[in-house]
Amino acid sequence: MAKQKAKFYVVWQGREVGIYDSWAACEAQVKGVAAKYKGFATREEAEQALAGTPEDYITISHNSHCERPVGTQCRSLTYSEASSSPILPALAVDAACSGNPGTMEFRGVIADTGTQVFHRGPYVEGTNNIGEFLAIVLGLAYLKLHNLPWALYSDSKTAISWVRQRQCKTKIEWNAKNQDLFLAVRAAEKWLHENTWTTPIYKWDTEHWGEIPADFGRK
Repeated sequence: MAKQKAKFYVVWQGREVGIYDSWAACEAQVKGVAAKYKGFATREEAEQALAGTPEDYITISHNSHCERPVGTQCRSLTYSEASSSPILPALAVDAACSGNPGTMEFRGVIADTGTQVFHRGPYVEGTNNIGEFLAIVLGLAYLKLHNLPWALYSDSKTAISWVRQRQCKTKIEWNAKNQDLFLAVRAAEKWLHENTWTTPIYKWDTEHWGEIPADFGRK
């Protein structure tokens, strides 16, 4: 049976993250920049993929090919993430929360040296996923502000997915007690919608690399 051609393209990393219904539209987002993208036969499949991570859909190989119109130049669907060690230099982010919800804080450190470059909190009635989401966004803003072409690592698959969707999809109930956290989330979402970035966001491989350098050491 002939392979079904892609009709929708998911861009997890590129000029603008999202779903595109033609190769031309997708190519405009990925050509000439560090990008992660792949074609899917249906919008439903594409939406499901966008909610996940590229690691779930892209094989780590240097011989993969994307589906494209004949004669169109195509960047590989692969990504250069070594399985044996993290890509350095990099910024690592993490959050800690006492309870769920509970008192939460998050920070970012230079993965190579452990030097802390930002710390926020504590916030009341937060969750670990919210903290991870805010940490990734602040990390992206930090790297963009300082023009650093580093990778960014988080150990939260959920938070990475939220960032790619440009929305904190927590079900926490906002109230007067956690108003400061609510405002921080809204500011982060606003930044994601108003900015572009080329920073590759990777899931930290805790099983093989140990705890992420930004870990608070409270486990």
